[in-house]
Amino acid sequence: MTNLQLPPWKENFLHAATTSSCLTFGTFTLKSGRISPYFFNAGVFHRASLLRPLSLAFANAIASYTPILEFDVVFGPAYKGIPLAVITLEKLAELDEKRFGEISYSFNRKEAKTHGDKGSLVGSTLKGKRVLIVDDVMTAGTAVGEAVDIIKQEGGTLAGIVIALDRQEKIPSEDDEKPGPSTVQEVQRRFGVPVIACLTLDDIVEGYKAKGSKEEIAALEAYRERYKASD
Repeated sequence: MTNLQLPPWKENFLHAATTSSCLTFGTFTLKSGRISPYFFNAGVFHRASLLRPLSLAFANAIASYTPILEFDVVFGPAYKGIPLAVITLEKLAELDEKRFGEISYSFNRKEAKTHGDKGSLVGSTLKGKRVLIVDDVMTAGTAVGEAVDIIKQEGGTLAGIVIALDRQEKIPSEDDEKPGPSTVQEVQRRFGVPVIACLTLDDIVEGYKAKGSKEEIAALEAYRERYKASD
């Protein structure tokens, strides 16, 4: 495979992920039952020193996407999406104040508040707004579906989805050897919007070749070969 020559913001994010143990290598049993040679846990990015590469990754993934994404609100589904929405929006404004300076953030409460600022949302309203969802990972697409339902109920329109990692795996099936689409591909088809990933499995394989052991790289490539979704 041709070297992907990762842009600096992806390199920095990948470096931060590996040195913080957000991205670890070994033997991990996933919910699907597959044995994965790597595991990604975005919840590790809770230290101040890690927020910069995380927010830069999300902001650059959005700002560099073509065609240009048009949106009014960055929406973070409770709970992991909440800090992502805030730090991403701040970094977007830092990258391009003219383009992103007036964008708002919003997130949902798990339970609607019945007093004070009543309702199920905190931040901007979604009515009549184009809404961009940010979240950590996409496993079965269930959480995204719930977020999309909230946006629709509040009168907003889904503009796109941004996630930290796309594992690029085909959806598990009874015959796991058959080709098939990934969850990301299915979500794109279902909702008709782009799903943008800060990192993909391809990025990890290519970016790790210069620093990983031959055994770890071989395991990653074998896993990708067996489970990667159809193009």
